[in-house]
Amino acid sequence: MTARAQLAFWLVGLVAFGLCLYLLRGILLPFVAGMAVAYLLDPVADKLETWRFSRTLATTVITALFVVLAAAALFLLLPLLQQQMLDFISRFPAYLNTLREFLAPFAESMLARLEPEDVARLREAIAGYSDRAVDWALGLVRGLWRSGLAIVNILSLLFITPIVTFYLLRDWDRIVARTDALLPRAHAEVIRAQCRRVDETLAGFVRGQGLVCLILGVFYAVSLVLVGLDFGLIIGLAAGLVSFIPYFGAISGFVVSVGMALLQFDDPLPIAAVAAVFIVGQVIEGNFLTPKLVGERVGLHPVWVIFGVLAGGALFGFVGILLAVPAAAVVGVLVRFALERYAASPLFLGRKPSGAVKGEGQPRAGRAAGRRALRRRRRGRRRGARRAGAAPPL
Repeated sequence: MTARAQLAFWLVGLVAFGLCLYLLRGILLPFVAGMAVAYLLDPVADKLETWRFSRTLATTVITALFVVLAAAALFLLLPLLQQQMLDFISRFPAYLNTLREFLAPFAESMLARLEPEDVARLREAIAGYSDRAVDWALGLVRGLWRSGLAIVNILSLLFITPIVTFYLLRDWDRIVARTDALLPRAHAEVIRAQCRRVDETLAGFVRGQGLVCLILGVFYAVSLVLVGLDFGLIIGLAAGLVSFIPYFGAISGFVVSVGMALLQFDDPLPIAAVAAVFIVGQVIEGNFLTPKLVGERVGLHPVWVIFGVLAGGALFGFVGILLAVPAAAVVGVLVRFALERYAASPLFLGRKPSGAVKGEGQPRAGRAAGRRALRRRRRGRRRGARRAGAAPPL
């Protein structure tokens, strides 16, 4: 099979795989979650195997502990989160009134400088934009409900994900070995090298950054509750858990928390304390957590991560957000590999790469045929010299 035919085969396979993912995006959530959990827990299973656990026993123990801890965290946090959500809904009108009273003097001073016709046009524009904002918010809620938060998806996430995790974790090494055996022999070493790079990137980002997000979520939630901020538990956990998007968690949590503190407190000291929580959190993350737990092995640019999350959410909904970081890691590794090959190619250098010898890069069969033709020409010259009675040429 020629190189062009191989390229066409793999491109068609990649397009078909992406199309299947898009068509089946509605049922992928438990499988993606189970695969992610199995990938995260595979090193623990390998460690238990070194302690003379069988793979099945190690998988059973790990899956059971994971399910118990996740269920305990859910049952502990769910009542608190539910109570805070109900409190927020009940206090929302009061927050709107406070915000309206705060902004009323500024709005009146601005309207006093405008003509009556301008004021009328401004009110019409505000009304139109408010209707659009409400429609957009309702559409977003409906989209989230359809893509990731429907009852069926929640039930499948709770009941199917542990089963998928168990079987994938038990057969993980077998799946990897089987996949390795199916690699094209001519390119197996190159593919393995790129897969190792992808694994290093994902291990550094998913395992390391996941632990960073968990620590930040607990820190923000506990600190905001101790300060006395209303709904500090929800805001802190949300800000920490979305910190895998660079700067988004800290900035969004800071804005929401300070805004809530301005509506709740009259004393500037608690407001300053709320702001200090996020400043201290960023100092801890930048100087201690990220260097120790993530390091420099990630290789994912923040802009690339943000683009991947937004693109995945737009294409596949909540499942796309889960797939965004692994897909960004794979694409990033492939792009760096392509750039390395390009930098060492004649297309970039304008000449043969340094250290190249005559005939390098030609097919092996072509080089052998060339050597045979050269030997035949030399033998022919020697026979001709003997007939002429001269010394044979070297």
